This record gives sequence, structure tokens and C-alpha cells, in this order.
Amino acid sequence: MKHLSIHKKSIGVILGIFLAPQSLLAQTAELNGANTAWILTSTALVLFMTLPGLALFYAGLVRTKNVLSVLMQCFAIACLMSIAWMVFAYALAFGDGGALQRFVGFSKFFMSGIRVDSMVGDIPETVFFMFQMTFAIITPALIVGGFAERMKFSAVLWFSILWLALVYAPVCHWVWGGGWLAEMGFKDFAGGAVVHINAGIAAILAAVIIGKRKGFPETSMTPHNMTLTVIGAAMLWVGWFGFNAGSALAANGSAGMAMTVTHLSAAAGSLAWMALEWIKYGKPSVLGIVTGMVAGLATITPAAGFVGPVGSLVIGISAGIVCYFATQYVKRTLKIDDSLDVFTVHGAGGILGLLMTAIFAAESMGGLGLNVSIGAQFVTQLIGVVVTIVWCGVISYILLKALDAIIGLRVSAEEETEGLDLVLHDERGYNF
Repeated sequence: MKHLSIHKKSIGVILGIFLAPQSLLAQTAELNGANTAWILTSTALVLFMTLPGLALFYAGLVRTKNVLSVLMQCFAIACLMSIAWMVFAYALAFGDGGALQRFVGFSKFFMSGIRVDSMVGDIPETVFFMFQMTFAIITPALIVGGFAERMKFSAVLWFSILWLALVYAPVCHWVWGGGWLAEMGFKDFAGGAVVHINAGIAAILAAVIIGKRKGFPETSMTPHNMTLTVIGAAMLWVGWFGFNAGSALAANGSAGMAMTVTHLSAAAGSLAWMALEWIKYGKPSVLGIVTGMVAGLATITPAAGFVGPVGSLVIGISAGIVCYFATQYVKRTLKIDDSLDVFTVHGAGGILGLLMTAIFAAESMGGLGLNVSIGAQFVTQLIGVVVTIVWCGVISYILLKALDAIIGLRVSAEEETEGLDLVLHDERGYNF
């Protein structure tokens, strides 16, 4: 009788499982609590990178009269991109594109069809939606550094939302949404092309089209508050663990390695930049060491899930060296006023990191392995880099020129002299 009772209970459990609602079955079979918790945490970390991290980093680098304008731009972009991501950008980046799937998504507008039990892998789709939203927030915010201290606030908002739709979302789909670059085997773990090349190209085009700040390069335009900049840089470093390790979309060994190599590359980039300044000028600068850190982080981003510790060390040192000389060349030789070095740090770093991924992802170089030869992967990476540069460059140029003709991009010379804080927002960053 005891055995019969046990069998009855077993049959009852089996029947209960088969008769359970499908949504419950999906959650029981697929939802991973550890992975979900980690991506929730990573989402908060990546948003923390923009607000307050990037906002403070940029705010300290501009002059006193423009500190609030940069904070306002970062804050407003975070708000506007969040709504745009919900309304249309997530659909374009991660929706089902049907016949156009290789190029763009075209479903899930206004988050249609996304429910509590909707899943992406073994995490809720709402969590994936939020995690990817934070990437869509920080990328347009990075571009602010290219036109800081001279662009109209209305132009910033119009450019950001149009750029999200026409540049960021399509490239994101190509790389992460099942598009044609992903099909080719292009490797971009956390945004070398999607985030950093896109932001860098758009920023330097904006700098060229809008023109130099009044007095550049003859007039010294030193950061007004390096303390704010260092605080913001430290926040970026911490937040970047969510950016890179979170892109594993799981709490596993891949996330652990991504976090490790991210930290090592940031440290190596900092020391390499600092050393170059020390050799050239006789003194290491605080601005140099934190800029080297950002270069190391940007450069390891596309490689974080594919390379090992030794590869990250080489990538970080290379980032510090390459981005340092790129900054010197653009500002001193070309005399382009990319105000906060967006192209030379993020753009150059993203390009370098994507190409070095092909080398250091190979098992023979300590990486996690490639399905093809290093040479074949390098060609694929190069194609992805060139395509991203061309697409972003052409669309960004058209958007900037169109907005300049319709509403104007730049404040007047008198308004620039007075400062954007008072002119655009009728407030001061400091009232002593």
C-alpha cells in the first residue's frame, strides 16, 4: 500500500506539470534566478556610468560657465533615449525584421508582445530590454564630448533621437540583433562598434561641422574642476564591470573573465598614458591617468568576452599608447576641436580593440578560441569596422547638416562667450 501511495503521488506530480499553465512551465524550465539577478545589477551599473559617471567626468572637463550645460545634456539624453527605446528603438534593434531581418528589426514597437513571462534566453525580456536601454543611453551621451560648450540644447536633443533611430539601432541590430554582421562571425562582445566607433565618428564629425570653440587652440581651455572629473572617472570604471561582464548575459565564467580583463586593461591603459606624459613633460598628470583608464576600458570592450588576461594586458597598454598619440595628432596637428577627446579615445579605442580581438581571441594567444583562423577573423573584424565607420559617418553627416540648415547647431559667438549655463538654462553651476 505504501508503494501504491508513492506511485499515486508521482502520477499526480507528473499530471500537475503537464496540466500547468504554459507560462509557468516556461518560467520553471527557463528562468535562471542567478543570471537574472546579475543582469539586473549590471543594468544599474551601466546606467550609473552615464548618471552620474559620464556626466561628472565631462562636467569637470569643461569651463565653469558650461558645467551645467553638460550635466543637463547627459540627464536629458538619458530621459529621451529611454522613451525612444521603448517606443521604437528596441523594435528596430532587437525586433523580428521578417524579410529584412539581416538589416533591421520591425516588431515590438511600444514593447508590444513583451509580457512578464517573456524570455530572452533564461532571463526575462524586460530585464534584457532595460540592460540594452542603458547602452542606448550612454552612446549618444558620449557624443556630447565632441561638441561640448557650443551646441544648442534643442539641436542636441533632435540629433540624439534621430541618430539613435538611424545609426545606433541599425548597427546594434547588425551586431547583436541577428543581423548580417553577426552572421559573418563579427565579434563585438560589449560595444566596440555599436557604442565606441559610433560615438567617436559622430563626435568628430560634429566637432568639424560645428567648428572650433572660440579661441581654440590659442586660448587655454583647461578643465575647471579635475576633482569632479576624477570622481566621474572612478564611477565609469566601476560601472564598466556591468557594461562588459553583464554582456555575458549570465552569471558564469565568461562574465568573470570579462570583468577580470576589463579591470586589467583599464589599469594598463592608465599606466601607459601616464608614462608617456611623464616622459614627455617630466610630470604625470591626473587628467592623463584617468583618460588612459577610459582608453583602456573602451579598447577592451569588444574583446572582453573573448580574450584572456595576457591579451587584456597587451590591449590595455596598446590603448594607452595609441589613444595618447591619436589625441596629440588630432588636436595639435589637425587642430580639430573634439572638445573632450571622444574620437581619439572611444573611436580609436573601439577600432583598435575590435582588430586586436581577432588576434588575442585565438587559443594560441591565450584567448577562448576562434572558429576560423586569425587572418580570416581579422578580415571579418576589419569589414565590421569599415562598415560601421561608413554608415555612421554618412548618416551623422546628413543629420548634422540637415539640422544646421533647419534649426542651427551652434549658439552665437556672444552666447558662447557668456556661457551655455546662463544662455540656455538661466542658471549657474556655482554661486559663491
